[in-house]
Amino acid sequence: MSGAMEIDLNGAAVALDGETNPIVDAVLAALRANGGTVLEAGDAADILLMSNPLRPGTTMQDPRCQHADARRAAVAMAERGGGRIVFLISATAGMPMRRHPRFSMENAAILAGMRALAMEFGPKVLVNAVGFGAVEDETMVSGDKAMLSHTPVGRAGCIEEAVAAVLFFCDPLNTYTTGQMLGVDGGWTAGYGRNF
Repeated sequence: MSGAMEIDLNGAAVALDGETNPIVDAVLAALRANGGTVLEAGDAADILLMSNPLRPGTTMQDPRCQHADARRAAVAMAERGGGRIVFLISATAGMPMRRHPRFSMENAAILAGMRALAMEFGPKVLVNAVGFGAVEDETMVSGDKAMLSHTPVGRAGCIEEAVAAVLFFCDPLNTYTTGQMLGVDGGWTAGYGRNF
């Protein structure tokens, strides 16, 4: 990734909870390139990525199970002195789509759980989320094409833009942001329209 954001993770242990997709694969590659070490299990992680399906119509795990997994990791991080948890979710967490009510509700539940974890485990553990709108590679990897009709930027995002947002939350220099969802949606949530 030329021109990618650079941070210094200095060997921080990174783990993934959830399924991979092109965004997750690119995030893991960027974390490795910035000095992170990817682990198989999340218990010893300094940075935990909580990956969720990003396209409507996909099956999500029960948000309560994911919250329990994240909370278990947060307890371990707090006992070691700190860490970061980043939830990768759909922008529908903050702005539901009428055509995808269940998907929107499940993402909203994850967002609420993320904020509860941020309150419970701050200041030692920073817990945030990145909410993806329409992101394309060769195909749509997040959101759906209908979102583009109400995206002020007028295009789908690219994977590099999605990765940069996740790296922001993982950056050791970022020490004051917790409980937030950064929308990487081209302004979709701001320009939300009547056709959804």
